[in-house]
Amino acid sequence: MEEQVFAVSKANEQLLDVASSIEDFLHNFKLDGKSKYRELIRRMILEGRYDVEIDFNDVMSYNPKLAEVVIKNPEYMLKQFSEVLRKIVEYEAPDYAERVYEIIPRFRNLPLIFKIRDLRSHLLNNLIAVEGIVVRASPPKQKIVEAVFQHDCGNEVKVPVAGDTVEKPLQCPYCHKSSGNWRLVEEKSRFRDFQRLVIQEKPEEMPAGRMPRSIEADIYDNLVDMARPGDRVVVIGVLKLRGDGGKRLKSLHDMYIETNNIMVSQRILEEIEITKEDEENIKELAKDPLIRRKIIASIAPAIHGLWDIKEAIALLLFGGVPKVLPDGTKIRGDIHVLIIGDPGTAKSQLLQYVARIAPRAVYTTGKGATAAGLTAAVVRDKQTGEYYLEAGALVLADGGIACIDEIDKMREEDRVAIHEAMEQQTISIAKAGIVARLNARTSVLAAGNPRYGRYLVNRSIAENVNLPPTILSRFDLIFVMRDVPNSERDLRLAKHITYAHMKEEDVKPIIEVETLRKYVAYARKFTRPVLSEGARKMLEEFFVEMRRKSLEVPDSPVAITARQLEALIRLAEAHAKMALNDVVTEDDAAEAIRLVKSMLESVGIDVESGEIDIDVIMTGKPKSQREKMLIIEEVIRNLAKEEGCAKIKAIVSKAREQNIEDKLVEEVLVRMRREGLIYEVKEGCYAPVV
Repeated sequence: MEEQVFAVSKANEQLLDVASSIEDFLHNFKLDGKSKYRELIRRMILEGRYDVEIDFNDVMSYNPKLAEVVIKNPEYMLKQFSEVLRKIVEYEAPDYAERVYEIIPRFRNLPLIFKIRDLRSHLLNNLIAVEGIVVRASPPKQKIVEAVFQHDCGNEVKVPVAGDTVEKPLQCPYCHKSSGNWRLVEEKSRFRDFQRLVIQEKPEEMPAGRMPRSIEADIYDNLVDMARPGDRVVVIGVLKLRGDGGKRLKSLHDMYIETNNIMVSQRILEEIEITKEDEENIKELAKDPLIRRKIIASIAPAIHGLWDIKEAIALLLFGGVPKVLPDGTKIRGDIHVLIIGDPGTAKSQLLQYVARIAPRAVYTTGKGATAAGLTAAVVRDKQTGEYYLEAGALVLADGGIACIDEIDKMREEDRVAIHEAMEQQTISIAKAGIVARLNARTSVLAAGNPRYGRYLVNRSIAENVNLPPTILSRFDLIFVMRDVPNSERDLRLAKHITYAHMKEEDVKPIIEVETLRKYVAYARKFTRPVLSEGARKMLEEFFVEMRRKSLEVPDSPVAITARQLEALIRLAEAHAKMALNDVVTEDDAAEAIRLVKSMLESVGIDVESGEIDIDVIMTGKPKSQREKMLIIEEVIRNLAKEEGCAKIKAIVSKAREQNIEDKLVEEVLVRMRREGLIYEVKEGCYAPVV
C-alpha cells in the first residue's frame, strides 16, 4: 500500500515538474526570432477569441518530455495549459481576462493519426488524432457544465457537471437538510455550446467486405458547426468511455472522443501524400509524349479493347476545371459518363476498377441504393430522440467519383435524387425541421443494361434504356457496348482472356496503380488548364457548324445544344490535364470533338430519319416522333369533336393516311394517357383532357 502511495506522489511530482515548463515553452518558443505563442495570444485578444492553437510539433521539438505527458495525461495538462494561458492574458490584458471564463489550448499536428478501427482500450484517456468522414451531425445544443441549485432555505450550491446527467445535491451544506426541493437557477448556471458528430472511416481505407466503423465525437464552443456531414476531418481529443448515467453500472461501454480540436480538410485530394520523390516521378512521366496512351492502357488492363470507353474513364478521373463566376454562378468541372451494354461486356469490372484506382471513390449498385442512401437522410437517434443529418454516397464521394452500377434497376423516385447532384453539385435536404445543402462535387460513372436484355439498334437510346431523359441529358458521354460476333475480334478477345488466366502476373498496367493514383491526384490538385485561342475557335466552329445544319434544311432536328458545348470544354480541359499541360491546345479540342461526335453518331441518332437529333437524349423523343405525336393528338381532337370520343380503330385508320405505323400509334396512346394528355371516356374510346 505504501509503495502505491509513493508511486502516485512521485507521478504527481513529475507532472508538476513538467507543468512548470509550460510557461517556459509559451514564453520562449521562437519562430523567425519572434515569440510565436506570445504573438498568437495577442492576436487572440485582438480578435476577441478564447482559444489558442498549439502546434504539437513545437512542443515535441522544445520539450519532448512535456509532449509525452500531454499525450498520456491530457486532461490534467489541458487544465495546466489553460491556467498558464490565463496568467499571460491577465498580464497582457487584465480587462479581457475578467470577461473570459477560460482560455482553451487547442492542439494540432499530432504525429500519429489513428484509424477508427484501430482504437483500443489501451488508448483510453490519451490524447489521440483520428481521421474520417462526418456522417452525422446533431443540431447545436447548450450543455450545462456548472449547475447552480437553490434550496428551499434560500441558499445556492454550485454543482460541476461531468457526464450527460445532472445530479442534485444530496444535502444542503448550509442548513444540513437532506429533504426539501432544489431549483435550478439557469441564469447563474454555466452553459457551453455543444454538438455531437459521428465520424466514420473513409471508404477508400475500408478493408474489402467489412462494415464501416464509426465513433462519436463531442464538440464544444467555437468548434460547433465547423464540420458538416460529408466533410473529411481530423479530430484531436481525449478518448473516453460513455457512461450510462444509471444507478447500475454496465460492464460494456462505448468509446467516444471529447474533442479538443477539429480540422476540416478544405482542399480536395489533400489526403493523398505526395512526396518530393513522387512529384519528380510524376513530372518525369508527364514529359513522355505517349503519356496519355499509357494512362489509358493502364486502366483495367485485364479487360480487352474498349479504347474509347477507357479514354472517357481517364478523362473522368482527371476532370475539367470548375469555375465560379463573379455573380456566384458555378460551372461544374466534373465529367459524367454512362455505359449501356449487353450482358457480359465487363461493365461492372470497369466500375470496380475505377473505384479502386480513383483517389476518392464510392461504389454502389442501383438495386441496393435508395434516394436517402445516395444523397442524405434525416435519422432519429433511438436513445435521445434527436434528429441527425446523415450523409449518403454522393456526399461521401465529394471531390471524387461515384460509381453507380445497374443504374437502370433503381426505383424511379430514387433516381430523381441524383439530378441536383449531377448538375448543381449539391444535395439539398429539408426534413424534420433540418434544412441543409451539402456539397456533392462528384463525377458520376454509371452503368446499366438495355431494357430488352440486348441493345436494339433500330430503337433510340431512350427506348433501349430504362432511364428518363432528365438523367440521360446530364451525362457528358454515353457509350453503348454491343456484343456482336466478329471472328477476328473474337479470336483476339479469346487469346487475351485465356492468356490472363494462364499467366495472371503478366496482366499488369504500364503505370502502377499507386503511381497512377498519385498522378491523378497531383493533376487534379495543381493543373488548371486554360483554353487557347485556337482551341476556343475550334470548339466554337464545331458547335456553330452542327447547329447550322438545323438551319439549312427546313424542319430539321437540333443536332447539339449549349450543354454539349460545355461538355466539350470539360473534356478538352481533362485531356490537357492528362499531360499536366497548363494550356488546352487544338489537339485536346480535336480529341474532345471526336469523342462527342462519336457519341452523337451512336446514341444521338434519330433511328427513323438517320439524322443526328440531340432531342433523342435531351427529351427522349426525336423530332420525327414528336411531330407524329402532334399529328395523333390532332386526330384524337378532331374525332372527339365529331363523335364525342375517338375510337382506337378510327385513330389508327387516320394515322395510316399520314404514314404513321400502327405500333407507334399504340405507344403514343399509352404515353399520352400516362402523361395526362388524354383520358378514356369508355373502353377503347379517348378524348383530349383540354
